[in-house]
Amino acid sequence: MSKVGWIRLAIVVGAVGLLEILCQTGVIRPLTMIPPSRMAVELWKLAENGKLAPPVTKTLGNVAAAFILSVVFGFIAGLLIHALPRFRRALDPLLASYYAVPFFVFYPVLIVIFGMSDLPIIIIGFLFGVVAMIINTLNGLDRVPPVLLKVGRMSRMGPLQTALLIKLPSAAPYLFTGVKLAVAYSFIGVIASEFILSGAGIGYDIAYAYNNFDNRTMYALMLFILTTVTAVNMALYIWEQRMLKRRQGGR
Repeated sequence: MSKVGWIRLAIVVGAVGLLEILCQTGVIRPLTMIPPSRMAVELWKLAENGKLAPPVTKTLGNVAAAFILSVVFGFIAGLLIHALPRFRRALDPLLASYYAVPFFVFYPVLIVIFGMSDLPIIIIGFLFGVVAMIINTLNGLDRVPPVLLKVGRMSRMGPLQTALLIKLPSAAPYLFTGVKLAVAYSFIGVIASEFILSGAGIGYDIAYAYNNFDNRTMYALMLFILTTVTAVNMALYIWEQRMLKRRQGGR
């Protein structure tokens, strides 16, 4: 692990340790928050008695669907928008203000169209994640060095070769950023939808526990979400660093 990685780990461990001390000493009351160690114990109990599997399966399935759609559609849309400068100039103000739109107001319409299923929740998760991928795809393509494009033209590369050998490797860091943001936004969209609108899933179980003053279950599920999102983003970060090292080593 690099020095920066150790610093990040120390910050996280220090924050968790401080929160543990504040909860154990009564500075933070049990009605407000339980200690992180207690959250972990309660999460283990939920997993052990089988209560964790059904909501996790439902939520992670919806998140995975929303995430895949966000990345694929966002990447393709980013390529098309980048190839059409006039169309992009017209879209730029809309993309900049996109996240000011309250997507949950569309849920009743989505139910009318798609029925009481997981599809409306997946669509809301997709709507949250797709624009992050589009914007980062555009940023990555904007930063392809012009000299590399000239080399491609001089080498008589076709559009496909130029995209695969020049544009995508150069834009890779921004694409990875878009993927990581799409993961986070897909989780936000799906879990928030379950919290407000659904009758099942982790978001629904958190809302149910909150309304019934069940702090143990609520914080255990919140801990699961935090650790899952962190683990996924860490895995993507490690993959990104390995890809960049291979690219640098191949030069």
